[in-house]
Amino acid sequence: MWIPPECLINTDSKGFEIPLCLSHPTLREAAEQIAAAFRLTVIDELSSPPLASSPWVLQLTPEHLQLCDMQAGMKPIYVDFVSGALDYRRRHGGGRRQPLGRAMGLSHGKTPTVVDVTAGLGRDAFILAWLGCHVQMVERSNVMAALLFDGLHRAHQNSEIGTLVKERLQLIHGDAKKWLSQLTEETRPEVIYLDPMYPHRQKSALVKKEMRICRAVVGDDEDAPALFTVALEYARRRVVVKRPQGAPNLVETTPDFCIESENTRFDVYVHL
Repeated sequence: MWIPPECLINTDSKGFEIPLCLSHPTLREAAEQIAAAFRLTVIDELSSPPLASSPWVLQLTPEHLQLCDMQAGMKPIYVDFVSGALDYRRRHGGGRRQPLGRAMGLSHGKTPTVVDVTAGLGRDAFILAWLGCHVQMVERSNVMAALLFDGLHRAHQNSEIGTLVKERLQLIHGDAKKWLSQLTEETRPEVIYLDPMYPHRQKSALVKKEMRICRAVVGDDEDAPALFTVALEYARRRVVVKRPQGAPNLVETTPDFCIESENTRFDVYVHL
């Protein structure tokens, strides 16, 4: 494995003490490269005691990098741009007229540049790239950024989507507020997309497994309103905020309009 410079830009980031283990000794060199890039500690195997501060372990296997819960026994989480649910969404998600595309302002002849400042598992960013956008994914968690990097690395090698991913998706590992503030007038994106952690719900069963894991690893995105303020300053055309149906606005400012789907809405703030 190698760290392509066009894929990864290291800036100040939010670290979380989760170790990286190997499923086989032959993976040590690749594991050490990932650990060095994302400030992780390598341990030899899952039976090694994880760091006391976390029940989570990143495991590198021949297939992918995955996040394992050593206590709850949940299935591991990994980023997959090639197959599974995201592949189905790519093929059957409704094209440019799906709610996500409409919220971004996609239309005939209009394909904006996008910065996703809360990249998470990268799913919406990938769909936007598939729809034609050039997307920069900003992720401050070293754990989530490592998972994204691994997903991009594998996608680059896929004959169907590899070229698209190389040309349209970039990962920035760092703090989005600081990174946005360093953009020049020429490099400011047309659209900035925020998908902060959804508000807590009383019934935890309603929250998807991936979201519970992301919240445990990344936290509650308590600075999301501050990130929105910075995004509003640096987006050239609009800021889009993803929210669950029925949730309050992220900030007091009323959006210019909303695009709604069954369980989600996109609050759109337009620069005139």
